[in-house]
Amino acid sequence: MTTKTIRTERRRRRKTLMRIMGNEAIAILPAAPSRTRSRDTEYRYRQDSDFKYLSGFDEPESLLVLIPGRPAGEYLVFCRDRDPQQETWHGRRVGVERAPEVLDADDAFPISDLDDILPGLLEGRQKVFYSMGRDTAFDARMMGWLNRVRAHAPRTGLKAPSTFVSLDFHLHEMRLIKSRAEISLLRKAAKISADGHRHAMQQAEPGHMEYEVEARLIGEYKRRGATHSFLPIVGGGDNGCILHYTENNRELSDGDLVLVDSGAEYEGYAGDITRTWPVNGTFTKAQRDIYQLVLDSQLAAIEQVKPGNHFNDPHEAAVKVLTKGLVKLGLLKGQPAALRKEEAYRRFYMHRTSHWLGMDVHDVGEYRIDGEWRLLEPGMVITIEPGLYIGDSKDIPKAYRNLGVRIEDDVVVTKTGHEVLTDSVPKSIGAIEAEMAQQKPRR
Repeated sequence: MTTKTIRTERRRRRKTLMRIMGNEAIAILPAAPSRTRSRDTEYRYRQDSDFKYLSGFDEPESLLVLIPGRPAGEYLVFCRDRDPQQETWHGRRVGVERAPEVLDADDAFPISDLDDILPGLLEGRQKVFYSMGRDTAFDARMMGWLNRVRAHAPRTGLKAPSTFVSLDFHLHEMRLIKSRAEISLLRKAAKISADGHRHAMQQAEPGHMEYEVEARLIGEYKRRGATHSFLPIVGGGDNGCILHYTENNRELSDGDLVLVDSGAEYEGYAGDITRTWPVNGTFTKAQRDIYQLVLDSQLAAIEQVKPGNHFNDPHEAAVKVLTKGLVKLGLLKGQPAALRKEEAYRRFYMHRTSHWLGMDVHDVGEYRIDGEWRLLEPGMVITIEPGLYIGDSKDIPKAYRNLGVRIEDDVVVTKTGHEVLTDSVPKSIGAIEAEMAQQKPRR
């Protein structure tokens, strides 16, 4: 996506939001703060997704203000001044003078002047669009500015805002439906994620460590100009039955499965793929049984991704296949319909099948409208990720114990159905075994 395209895209987003707000409102959105890791070291900075969605700005200590209808400028940015000494230590800054050009803003001010300038911007506005509760320290500053305006209102004749409106709701509904430009970025993130998974799959073998697989994934993402969108899950053997396992510190054993859940983040958009494969390259009979059942449930769920279907339809399709298959394998006993009704499958499948995907891995947007599952629409992007986690209870046949399998793909709702963005990663039993038989590079 070209610089011109993304600037046009962000301009359209801001104008759409300001139309929703109306000319008597103001929107205030602070950047994500830097986070301390330990003592004087910090985590790698990641901008707030809403802030990045509207501005593309990646610096902390900044603030975005939208004021529809303001003659002197509707889109304002507060940011850090240039500071050669600080930039020598911590990296380059855009600076106040360059910010309007770089960020396509009408005007920019030093973040250090925020207390002096912002109260004046609040004057005469009826509504404040702001996400209260995200940052209690900033909430307190916000209330302080508002109280200053209210105190001066009798003397100035300008009314203070009387209503707070959640900025989250409107922005998140906008973010839920992806544009063609956003889907292009998600497609790129998916491709990088897929290449990382194939790279890891081809190199893995018994005796390798889980963290070596993690390193190969992240290394491939970095090589392609991306980063990881969340901490990779690399669970060998019974670690694959821990849904959010991230220790990744155990040796991969011959005869075990390894569950790998990881994705790349590219230009602020996330990929999210899970594949499960045999460490030695060949599925056992029991592993085939469980894996094929999960794959069948995933394919059934993907078929339900189409405009007009409910968000929950893929989950119901997956549960139907899984429950019937668990009965067939002897892991559940009873009639499938009754077992589904009592949710007996949750012993082995305890999470849902889908979540929104976009700038965040678990992206924003309501799943229900007025208590009902919302309808899928073109431009929505979801994951499809059923799984089975068998555990080691004595009532389970020994061959099936400690098998954890999850298969996850990223799927776009199109006008006529769906597009699977991540289907270049092998997931049939034959395709996985063939992929793992590829020549392994020297370690």
